[in-house]
Parts: sequence; C-alpha cells; structure tokens
Amino acid sequence: MNFETEVPLRYDDLDTYGHVNNVRYGTYIEEARIDYLAAVVGDGSRSFLSDDETGIVVKTLEIEFEQPVTPTDSVTVSVRIPSLGTTSFPMEYEVRDDGAVAATGESVVVTYDRETGEPQPIPERWRDAISQFEFGQ
Repeated sequence: MNFETEVPLRYDDLDTYGHVNNVRYGTYIEEARIDYLAAVVGDGSRSFLSDDETGIVVKTLEIEFEQPVTPTDSVTVSVRIPSLGTTSFPMEYEVRDDGAVAATGESVVVTYDRETGEPQPIPERWRDAISQFEFGQ
C-alpha cells in the first residue's frame, strides 16, 4: 500500500477490557479514507469534499479483526484503491498498532451528484489522480 496515515487514539476509544472498542476501527478507517482522498484527489486539502459538486458515500464496509489494539498514542492505517469502476471504487485498509496488523478492511465508495443525489461517474480529475498514484498511469 502506497498511502499511510497516523490516526490518534482518544481516551474514550478504549472499552472496559482495556483495548480499542470494535466500533472505533470504522472511525480510524474513515479518517484514513478522507486523508487518502485529500492527499491524492484534493491536493492535500479536505475542502474538496465540501466544495466539489461530487459527493461520496460508503456503500459497504467490512472489517476483519486480527488482534486488539491496547492503549497507545495512535494507529497507522494504510490505504489503497485496487481498481476503479464507473461510479464506485473499492478501498482496502490495514490498521496497524506498533507495526502489527490489528485489522484489515474494505469499503466500496460511490460517487454521486450532490444536487440530484444520484450516482455519477467518478470525475475524470479524480480518476486521473488515483490512477497516477496507484498505478503510475
């Protein structure tokens, strides 16, 4: 995976067992997804998500837990987009705690027209930026 980001843990991420609660992994993946898109499509800024006519929505999210994350400052989340569809693309994730894989995941993201709410083709600018970053094309 070519993209990594650090996601800080918060005190309330821990459950009564002293490890990160399973629902928090979805938040870590969300932060990494937005960081990836900001870096690759948004020229380093998250503002493209609110300024652009194109919106994104998560269609599916699947997480497989490998081992617990215990109290730490942050986790590292790696992200990659293995392919591009017409109106959607999968994103793969790896959540690591101190180098060890704690969870893996995959989501499918759909691009849509903010005005109509209907799916729309992935904007060419996005497609070009992702293709260049992921596939060198």
